[in-house]
Amino acid sequence: MLSTIRSASVMGSQGASVVVEVHIGVGLPAFTILGRPDDTCRESRDRIRTAVLSSGFHWPSHRITVNLAPSTHRKTGTALDAAMAVAILVADGQLPADVVDGVAIIGELGLDGRLRPVSGVAPMVMSLVHNDDGDDDQGDDRPFMNPLRAVVVPVGNVDEARIAKPPTLRAVRTLRELAECLVGSAPWPDLPQVAVTHQTTPLPDLADVRGQDAARLGLELSAAGGHHLLLVGPPGSGKTMLAQRLPGLLPPLDERTSLAATLVRSAAGEQPSGHGLVTAPPIRMPHHSASTISIIGGGSSSLRPGEVSLAHGGVLFLDELGEFAPSTLDALRQPLESGRIRIDRANTRLELPACFTLVAATNPCPCGGGAPGTCECDETALAKYRRRFSGPFIDRFDVRVLVHRPRVDDLLGEKVGESTAVVRERVMRARDIALDRQGSLNAFLAGDDLERFAPVDARGMARLRSELEAGRLTGRGLHRVRRVARTLADREGGPEVLDESHIAAALALRARIAPRRGDDLRRVG
Repeated sequence: MLSTIRSASVMGSQGASVVVEVHIGVGLPAFTILGRPDDTCRESRDRIRTAVLSSGFHWPSHRITVNLAPSTHRKTGTALDAAMAVAILVADGQLPADVVDGVAIIGELGLDGRLRPVSGVAPMVMSLVHNDDGDDDQGDDRPFMNPLRAVVVPVGNVDEARIAKPPTLRAVRTLRELAECLVGSAPWPDLPQVAVTHQTTPLPDLADVRGQDAARLGLELSAAGGHHLLLVGPPGSGKTMLAQRLPGLLPPLDERTSLAATLVRSAAGEQPSGHGLVTAPPIRMPHHSASTISIIGGGSSSLRPGEVSLAHGGVLFLDELGEFAPSTLDALRQPLESGRIRIDRANTRLELPACFTLVAATNPCPCGGGAPGTCECDETALAKYRRRFSGPFIDRFDVRVLVHRPRVDDLLGEKVGESTAVVRERVMRARDIALDRQGSLNAFLAGDDLERFAPVDARGMARLRSELEAGRLTGRGLHRVRRVARTLADREGGPEVLDESHIAAALALRARIAPRRGDDLRRVG
């Protein structure tokens, strides 16, 4: 006998609807799973058999063939366990076939028959809803199936499943309970009414940072224009403190970005129970020992979102930039430009959201001194340190600020800098000016838009020409200087034409990543 049930798997941050087909026929007892299952999915054979027996059902003593359609993409994880178990029971005649029409089932089975929560329920349910509406690009591979009318998930995944807004949402705790509810011998349990909570952890205040006027300005411009920021300074100068205060200057995520960020976090298994849509800009701070795959995303067996996707809509902070592998840093160049990350494998192509503001902090030299009289590095060590950062990667930072150790008077004095709330008001005004003018933040201006929305007067153009002719500015750097100058002007109220003062200020915010012997950490290029 043949039975079919809907379910879903997850690839990256996207769900993929799956049709579970089960055939039980004559032959020696066997259990085969087809349709490109990964090792975890293939291991479900023993879990399903034990869960079925533990739930009081009979295990068929025939040949069982399970096909996970379509076979065009790899099935990963344990979310198909419950659907396969119910499909086997239907194919064996232990459950009526009509009770699963239009029902999709997601969940991992324990050996005792319990349905356990799985990662990625939000994108999986989203794919079921969209595929049912004909919005999915997988094609119509299930013309025999009735429209989706209900989705069944483990109790622990209810909050994530609600995000996708299925027609009807059901939640059960065990396989036995699921079977009884399907045949109508027991009522569906009431969904847990968990109050949706949002981020309540207070963000650190910018008033805690003493002095550092240039770094404060760089932080403000990064928030106002979406510019990538590099902080260069010796240990203890406050680079990490500054970077951690950037999310507090950013507005809540818009609806589209919020949904994308939530789906990514759900797919990565980092969506806490009781949390709805992600509304606060995230900040991700991976350790410098992190692998390229953990930063970018992907993997060999399962394609998981990386840190660049988990930072979507927020901030990716790379502390101790000089300790990251150069290949990892260069892999960031493409998502920094496009706001997306594309992962290609032999039989899979995946695109994940990765629109974030990159903030990085590094010492000016290996010893951390970087100034005359304090740096102990010779020219060979400095040259080797500079080679850890490729020119194209560093060129993608719009703002590069030298952060000195704060003065004694700043540390011990009673004067307190501006708070996050005060600076945030200026940031919001500058962002509103840019969005009203061109519909995007200044960091995304390019080509004709720069000529239209960031025109430069004659003296400013002459200054840019001299920088280009001296080799201190590349073509990409030229665009980035004009973008920063546009944000500086918006911070002042938004004059249409940029003058030499805006260009000079933007150029001053492009410090060198590592000094040469004898430099005093002033901007030299």
